[in-house]
Amino acid sequence: MAPDNDKRNFALRKTDGEETSVFSGRTPRQAALKAARRLDPASSEDDADPEELRLREKGEKKVHVYEGWAWEENAPDDKPGWMPEEITKGNVSKEGVEHLDEI
Repeated sequence: MAPDNDKRNFALRKTDGEETSVFSGRTPRQAALKAARRLDPASSEDDADPEELRLREKGEKKVHVYEGWAWEENAPDDKPGWMPEEITKGNVSKEGVEHLDEI
């Protein structure tokens, strides 16, 4: 497991600049994947509608822009006992990086 000092915090931003949640990860993509799993899941990956995810690293003026989508699927056969039968999976695609004038 990675030490906590390797983790970075990314704030999920709305289009008006309000930051609603914070996701941690070593990379912006890892945080974006966590954020994507919070979206309303579709019944399959093909049916999922991408939504824009904007993540700003805490202490920085860079905003990482992703398209993210989520879907539900059956858990694997070798799942642990605590895992539900249906799980939410997510995926993201990086659209670019924007720079803010001020935070």
